[in-house]
This record gives sequence, C-alpha cells and structure tokens, in this order.
Amino acid sequence: MFLTTINFAKNLQMAYKNLYASLLCLVFFTSFSAYPQQNELTKPKLVVGIVVDQMRYDYLTRFYERFGDDGFRRLIEKGFNAENNHFNYIPTYTAPGHASVYSGTTPAHHGIIGNSWYDKASKTSVYCVSDSLYQTVGSSTKAGQMSPHRLLSSMLTDQLRLHTQQRSKVFGVAIKDRGSILPAGFSGTAYWFDGGEQGKWISSTYYMDKLPDWVEKYNNSGKVKAYLKPWTTLYDVKTYVESGSDDNNYEGKFKGESKAVFPHDLPALTKENETYELIKSSAFGNDITKDFALAVLKNEQMGKDDITDFLAISFSSTDYLGHMYGVNSVEVQDAYLRLDQNIAEILSTLDREVGAANYTVFLTADHGAVHVPAYLQDQKIAAGYFNNDEFVGEVKYYAKEAFGSDKVIEKINNQQIFLNEKSIDSLDLDVDDVEEALSQYIVKLPGVLEAYTATSMRNTTFEKGTPALMQRGYNQKRSGHVLYALHPGFISYPKVGSTHGSGYTYDTHVPLLFYGWGIKPGKTGLRTNITDIAPTISTLLGISPPNYASGNVLDFVLKK
Repeated sequence: MFLTTINFAKNLQMAYKNLYASLLCLVFFTSFSAYPQQNELTKPKLVVGIVVDQMRYDYLTRFYERFGDDGFRRLIEKGFNAENNHFNYIPTYTAPGHASVYSGTTPAHHGIIGNSWYDKASKTSVYCVSDSLYQTVGSSTKAGQMSPHRLLSSMLTDQLRLHTQQRSKVFGVAIKDRGSILPAGFSGTAYWFDGGEQGKWISSTYYMDKLPDWVEKYNNSGKVKAYLKPWTTLYDVKTYVESGSDDNNYEGKFKGESKAVFPHDLPALTKENETYELIKSSAFGNDITKDFALAVLKNEQMGKDDITDFLAISFSSTDYLGHMYGVNSVEVQDAYLRLDQNIAEILSTLDREVGAANYTVFLTADHGAVHVPAYLQDQKIAAGYFNNDEFVGEVKYYAKEAFGSDKVIEKINNQQIFLNEKSIDSLDLDVDDVEEALSQYIVKLPGVLEAYTATSMRNTTFEKGTPALMQRGYNQKRSGHVLYALHPGFISYPKVGSTHGSGYTYDTHVPLLFYGWGIKPGKTGLRTNITDIAPTISTLLGISPPNYASGNVLDFVLKK
C-alpha cells in the first residue's frame, strides 16, 4: 500500500512537470506567433490603385447579379466596401477626381480645379497637364507634351517614393493622359494612349528620353489593333433587363451609324471615324488598358522584392461611353460586365505574379454621372437643359446695363464668372460690389439654383450644402469671381448622352473598395469621403501622407 502511494505521487509529480512544460511551450509559441515572423511582410509588395472613370456607386448594385465571382464580387465579398463614399467638393470632373484620390485633399489645395480652366494670368484656357516644355516620347504627335507641373500638392505615390529613397517603382496607366499623369505624381512614370493614326502607348520627356524596348515591342505587336472588331454584347442583349431598351432616343452614336444599337461594327465605321478613337470609345478601350497595365507589371518586375511598388490604373472608356450613351444604356452595362472580367484577370495575375497575400488593391471612381435629362423628363422627374450661350448673353447684357460696360465680364467657364478687374477699376467700381450684384442677378435666371462670390469663399467658413462643396473646390489663385450651381438634373449638354460635374449625389456617390494585404473584410454605411483614401493607404504603408492631405484615416478598414 505504501509503495503504491509513493508510485502514485511520483506519477502525479511527473504529470505536473509534463503539463507545466506543455503550458510553457504553448505560452512561448503563442507569444512568438503574436509578432510578425521573419518571412512575414510588414508591408505589401505592391499596391494597385484602380480608378474607373464615371462609375456611379449603383453600378455595383445594379449589375451585381450579372458579375462573375472573381472580379467586383471578389473585391466586395472578400474586401471592405465603403457603401456611402462621396466626393466632397464641386466640380466633379476627371482631373480633379484623380488628383483628389491621390492627394487626399480637394481642388482648393491641390489646385486642379477642372480638366481645363481659364488662367487669370495668361488670359487663356489651360489644360490640367499640358506642358510645352516637354515633348512626346513614342509617337510623332504632340499628345505627349504633358507633365504634372500644375499640381500644387504631393501625391500618395510621391510620398511612397520619398519614403523608400526612390526605390519604389511607381507607374500610372490610362487611356487619358490626366488619368495616368496625376496619379503617378511628380516622381512616378506615366503612360497613356495616343489615339491618333499610330495608336500607341506613349509618355513624355518629363519622364524619359525614349520608350523602354519592351514598350516599343508592345506598340509594334498589333495587340491594340486586334481590338478593332465588331462590338457585340457579352450575353444575349435581351437579358440586359437592368438597363433600358437598346433602341431609344437618349443615346448618341458613332458617325456612320443610323442607330445607336448593337452590334457596333467598328471595322466598318473606320471610313468615317479614326480607328483608335473607335477602340477608345468602345468597351475594348478597357481591354487595351488592362493588357498594357499587366505588361507594365510583368516587364517592370513590380512586386518582386520587399520594397513596396505602386501601379495606378485608370479605366477611361467607361467615361467616353457614359457621355455618348448615358447611364441607362445597354452599352454602359455591357462595358461594366466586360470590365468585371478585366478586374478578375488583374486579380488572378496579381495572385500568380506577386502572391495572393502580398498585395493591396483599392478601387474607386473619379466622379459619377446624371441620367440623360430627356429620359428623366419622360419619367416625370425634374430635369432639364441649361443653355450656356443664352446665359452668357444675359450676363453680359446685365453687366452693360448695371455697370456701363460688358467688358467687366472677362470669361465664363466651368460655371464660374471671371471678372476683368482692370475694367472694373477704370469704371470706378469695386470688385466685391460687382461680384455681389452678379451673384444676386444670376440666381434669377432659368436653371441657376445658387450663386456665391469669391469674397464669400475666402471670408466665410461654410459647413454644409452647396457653398461648402464649392469652397472645397475653390482655389483663390485659379478660381473665378462668381461661382454658380444649376438645379438638380440640369446640364449644359446635347439632348443625347450625359455628363457630370455637380455636387449632387448622382455625381458624388462612387464606389470605394479595399482588398488584400492589411485590409479587414467588411462594409460600412457610414459616410466616407474620396479624400480619405490617400491617408488610409499612407497609414497602411507606414508613410507620411501627401503634404496637403485633409481626409481621415479609415481605421476600421485596416487590420490591427
């Protein structure tokens, strides 16, 4: 009995020792695994920023059931969806949109107040990225005389390059020059598509003296011209019930077409249209963008080391199509169903070339768009057309009657009135008084809902509504003296197709999807702003945000 008791005690003691050792091992393993392993990434190898030109948020929900599992759905279901994301300024155009996404601030600070604007110093219209100091690289046209020199803020991509001592590879790719140049910032490299007779991907001497050999080979490969083919719907056109009828009175058409209906025979239309402009203005424009972006990824060996690289892709053809056909068209829907396949191919290529756990993606838009006003009117929804020529005539007539000369009006551009201050001085008038009188007058004109003076933009802090949106888009050095907004649903545009630029939700509400390394899957209905993207990605990368960033870090998107 005694020996049995001793043996039991020894066995119990041994069991305790084994248990203690097991617990110690468990604690050690748990503590060790709580920290990044040597071979774990502390940053993604690659960030891919995707901007879809003129993508309304409701395209995600309207076409959701038609999307495949590996494109938009993958980003939504396995990433983070900010469902109530908006632009927080006026005007909502392509250039300000791209600049705001990548700078984390608004036109008031990054200075890109339009695609083009009236320059008060030179008394001429200037294009957002035009720069005669540089020449085209890759073609004989002037399409490459561009640079980011009109930006007043650094971009997210600049901050990444500064952080890594310029070792990060940064490339911007888009059909539109402004869609690649602005995201690439001052220190990245941009390529865009020259849709002239040559149909080539080009750049500027701002970035390089000559195209890399692989780009030259790509341009000579015939890959782009292969997309000059009939554009038919991806699926049976009768199944496109998420859109209006294919044959309607609200859509524009290519020269040479009798109706804006499928199929669009692009080869036959080359008789009256430029070959590569046809490709750009079809769903195939997104295909050539995807193809070249993936060629950049491969040939520049992006995401192949531990220094984070950045690929900025902008899909421009959706904007051309929205302008021509409108929000409710079968053409726009087919373009997004095809774009879904482009997104899927990009993601699968990233999985293969970079590693499924090694990259981060965000997807958003540069603005939305309004339904064709003629269509809205037929649905008994308030909408209409604003005659800009009549407006200019009315304003000049009023100026002559009220101030003794219409010379006080120097230019009316982008829903802004620019005054001639020298003329006002010569009439012994005060600029502030002329501004105020004009703002009070133009709100009485048809189509104009609100008007505000530059003086009020400078001296008053607006918290909400149209004036707050205008104030974030107002740049003291570049903007006009009187700013005005049209009624909802009103545009200055032809009776077919549609446009954008306002502060109404159809123009401001756009997708914002985050996916991949460092991103916590989920969604939110809380309001987010387009200016939140750059600070959030900066925090993800552990870098300083752009120097004028004013947005918030979306902390709930990021894994801790």
